[in-house]
Amino acid sequence: MKRTVLFVLMLAALSAAAQQRNPVVPSFTGTVEDFKPNVTNQLGHQYPMVNSQGAVRAQLRAPQAQAVQLDIAGKRYEMTKDENGVWTGTSDPQDVGFHYYQLNVDGASVPDPGSIYFFGAGRWGSGIEIPSADMDFWQVKNVPQGVIEERYYWSKATESMRHCFVYLPAEYQKNSNKKYPVLYLQHGNAENEQGWSAQGHTGQILDNLIAEGKAVPFIVVMDYGQGQNIHLVGEYAQQVPAPEPGRRGGNDNFQVVLLTDIIPMVEKEYRVIADAQHRAMAGLSMGGGQTRRITLANPTTFAYVGMFSGGVMSVEDIQNAAGFQKTNKVVFMSSGSKENPRVREAAENLKKIGINAVGYVSEGTAHEWHTWRRSLYQFAQLLFK
Repeated sequence: MKRTVLFVLMLAALSAAAQQRNPVVPSFTGTVEDFKPNVTNQLGHQYPMVNSQGAVRAQLRAPQAQAVQLDIAGKRYEMTKDENGVWTGTSDPQDVGFHYYQLNVDGASVPDPGSIYFFGAGRWGSGIEIPSADMDFWQVKNVPQGVIEERYYWSKATESMRHCFVYLPAEYQKNSNKKYPVLYLQHGNAENEQGWSAQGHTGQILDNLIAEGKAVPFIVVMDYGQGQNIHLVGEYAQQVPAPEPGRRGGNDNFQVVLLTDIIPMVEKEYRVIADAQHRAMAGLSMGGGQTRRITLANPTTFAYVGMFSGGVMSVEDIQNAAGFQKTNKVVFMSSGSKENPRVREAAENLKKIGINAVGYVSEGTAHEWHTWRRSLYQFAQLLFK
């Protein structure tokens, strides 16, 4: 009996903690009833919808359910059921850009069946786009279209097959004698190698920039980098660099795989220019932190460095990385304006020691995909020129 009581108390505590993290609030009752189906909806589905204020309205048919909530941006909004068993609920206005969300049905969190599914927050779930005034740069247009290849390859470092996506510019297949620069582009925490092409629209951004003459054609490699899920074997397990003193660091197993497997595979299987001056690395959030650590630890491997909402490089960082300053062409650091950015200050400090540094702030956005799309758009125009 005591064990049963203890178990019940533990469940109650966990439930209370979850409610505190995602408090339940009434459905938003904004007056602007101009809701429209979202661009992330599955074909033929009217819901979810977004209005001109950025509020999200979801709908679910669940006649037997007792309670349904819309869970987005750290809040759960109560949904109400009509006489046909259809539940409807509306969120507060959201920041522009892409947001993960889910529905909570009688205590179980599930994807919205009206939405396309994306991998983020450590799961396959729903995503929704809050329109912004500058969505044009990542739309599919009538320009020469590159391709994104899905590639499997053998990893010596993990003794397993791994998986990545590779963007090839439109001209790659037409000019068999030309070699290209490469950008290694990393996702964020609890996301995967599909994020940059699906949520980030990398292919569309680059197709449009190249067509407009704003970027040179280059290859992009998007691989899985969640270090704690990368299990190194044998001698490779001994190659993981020690964490930096005094810094919160991620698991750098990915660095070993990148240098041992990914870059050699790309330089063998694709027509690339295999030197530092034609090699770039960038990433968002966790991937930005990885980019910082890996490029500083390998200061003559990458000439272009991009950290999107992933911290900054200091003068001391670069001065302690022998060869970095001589090799580097650009250090690009970005952040959403709602993230308390320090990137402009950091860039000014680096300029004082002769680094070509850029501090870019995405106005009106937070720690989410529109910040990172804008960052890629800006960074890509600086590469390999």
